[in-house]
Amino acid sequence: MKVQSIILGLAAMASGHTIFQKVSVNGVDQGQLKGVRAPDSDYPIQNVNDAAFACNKDLKHVDSTVITIPAGAKVGAWWGHVIGGAQSANDADNPIAKSHKGPIIVYLAKVDNAATAQPTGLKWFKVAEDGLSNGQWGVDKMIANNGWHYFTMPQCVAPGDYLMRVEIIALHGAQVQGQAQFYMECAQIRITGSGTSTGSDLVSFPGAYKANDPGVLVSIYDATGSPYMGGKPYTIPGPKVLTC
Repeated sequence: MKVQSIILGLAAMASGHTIFQKVSVNGVDQGQLKGVRAPDSDYPIQNVNDAAFACNKDLKHVDSTVITIPAGAKVGAWWGHVIGGAQSANDADNPIAKSHKGPIIVYLAKVDNAATAQPTGLKWFKVAEDGLSNGQWGVDKMIANNGWHYFTMPQCVAPGDYLMRVEIIALHGAQVQGQAQFYMECAQIRITGSGTSTGSDLVSFPGAYKANDPGVLVSIYDATGSPYMGGKPYTIPGPKVLTC
């Protein structure tokens, strides 16, 4: 009962939500809400079949900026508790509550015009993921980096416009079906370089995940309530990451 109480207590900490709201390219911050489609709400989607599962819903911050990213660049995605970052002074849940352990995943979808493309009906491929390794979740690293999650854009991605979907899956309540929390927004980007790949293992959103996938319906806690899978591996949902 003690362990169950610990788990339920952690799962109940539901106020520490988050929003992806800016991009950096090779260390250069592209600006708050520049080229990132974001809502005002920091609440997650919990239904993997939600019609807005690609790029989130009730988007209030949308502009015409398209961010140039050279293939092979170091890309950063910045998360904050609310629009602008902290909700208040000394906000312990900025960029996200520490209890909200889970992976961070990045997808691309090829489009004709990133500034105007609609997210419905697109085909997505995974370009980066950071799950559980060496005792750290992807979210732990993002918190340690003051909201920044970094990855390398694969060198082989073909030039052109894409939507870039960055996603956190918070697993603190995921031992109950339907209680994993999905946070996602999309950025408008333009890849440059000499790559030739527009993706493999293409998936749709919704459709890529099932509610009972092992990376969606999972208890991350061990017998003491520690949220690091008790030494077991964690399976990140979705397709394999693009290899060049």
